[in-house]
Amino acid sequence: MLFNSLQYAIFLPLVVLTFWLSPDRFRVPILLAASYLFYMSWRPAYILLIIGLTVGNYLLAQALVKDPERKKLWLGIGVTANLVTLAFFKYAYFLDDMVASWVKPFGVTFPKIPFDIILPLGISFFIFEFIHYLVDIYRGSQPVKSFLGFALFASFFPTQIAGPIKRYQDFVPQFLNKAKFDREHFDDGIALILIGLCKKVLIADNLTFFVQGGFAHPELFTGVDLWIFTWAFAFQIYFDFSGYTDIARGSAALFGYKVPINFNLPYLAKNIAEFWHRWHISLSTWLRDYLYISLGGSRGGTVLTYRNLFLTMALGGLWHGAEMHFLLWGAFHGALLVLHREYQRVFGKVKALSAFLASVPGQAFSMFVTFQFVCIGWALFRAESVSSCFQIMNKMLFLSAVQDGAKVFQLTLASINYPLIYPSVFLILPVLACAHVAMDAINKAHVVARTPKFAKAAFCMVLFFLVMVFSPDKSPRFIYFQF
Repeated sequence: MLFNSLQYAIFLPLVVLTFWLSPDRFRVPILLAASYLFYMSWRPAYILLIIGLTVGNYLLAQALVKDPERKKLWLGIGVTANLVTLAFFKYAYFLDDMVASWVKPFGVTFPKIPFDIILPLGISFFIFEFIHYLVDIYRGSQPVKSFLGFALFASFFPTQIAGPIKRYQDFVPQFLNKAKFDREHFDDGIALILIGLCKKVLIADNLTFFVQGGFAHPELFTGVDLWIFTWAFAFQIYFDFSGYTDIARGSAALFGYKVPINFNLPYLAKNIAEFWHRWHISLSTWLRDYLYISLGGSRGGTVLTYRNLFLTMALGGLWHGAEMHFLLWGAFHGALLVLHREYQRVFGKVKALSAFLASVPGQAFSMFVTFQFVCIGWALFRAESVSSCFQIMNKMLFLSAVQDGAKVFQLTLASINYPLIYPSVFLILPVLACAHVAMDAINKAHVVARTPKFAKAAFCMVLFFLVMVFSPDKSPRFIYFQF
């Protein structure tokens, strides 16, 4: 069941209505039943997986508290079981192919997996929530007493498929307190849902058709063309994923629940570290708290700190999928974070440079450069194979300019007039970049909080009209559904 589907447009109001018309003691069971129904709408059999993991992690948390002398053992069992489950569904084919390639030179034929493995939706997200829960209990937090409450934490349908990754300390108190209908929160939830749908339907989906054409056939385009395709993908994935998050947050708000913000205008970041404070915030903070710190964090000196940074980002890249180009993307960002720290160490105290970077032109320069490095990473992320990845990098970095001469700098996209998205993209991308800056100014001026209610209602009506009129017959799935 997709957020941008007719099914969800019927499902969500029915659940909201049932929730608020029911006595308080029935509301958690109603949300839990709705969440399981939501998950079963895709592949019913996998409900056994999420229920099984919920029961197992609930019991392991109880064991961590009741048997403190062996809590390290219980934690090891819990984390291993969760990671093995994730690895089986997500990396089995990858590991099978890797082992087969290792033994092939020795004349050994490694058997292929004799059955199909279908990746359960959202497994990467709820596995991370289970691990966070066990680690925090190990560190001294109190476990959730109510099994139904814990089950709802893991399966809450607005965040079930693609996050944001919740922290149970933030989520659980919300259903322990008696829910009271708040008209303002309800209105904000509707607005967030409509904003998210507009991001997805009007922007991300239209850019999808443009981006697919470039990355499916990079051999047909020049380095300049591929830069434009990559800029388009940067905005496509941002509006697609942040649109999903807005719908998730809006849906949760209709029940009086709050889930964490996942994006904060990431393309206004002035360095790569700031980018990761603004992009997929729930994942970046999870990686920091449960992987980077577990590896040693910054406690072991400069070399070990850099190693931990690099490994954290490389593994974060591999979390996105069992493909080498995801690993390359994570490793690239790990290297950028290391270089950023080294830059701060060497040049951070240069007063003239610091003064320039603090100025308006310096900040604009920093944003521009950071965005270009992020886009190089997006090209690695979006490439359809490792060979395609290197072909794209070769052209984008103009490494083939010696062989191809001036051709590598040509703009062949300008000659494509159909479909309409191709000529339109030269206007769309600057508008989206300016909108990023405008939204930052709007947020800083607290414009939304000061806007009269009738103006907000009119704005929502316009958004609803745009979604109804311009929604495509077949909208692509949200990008992060596959992770």
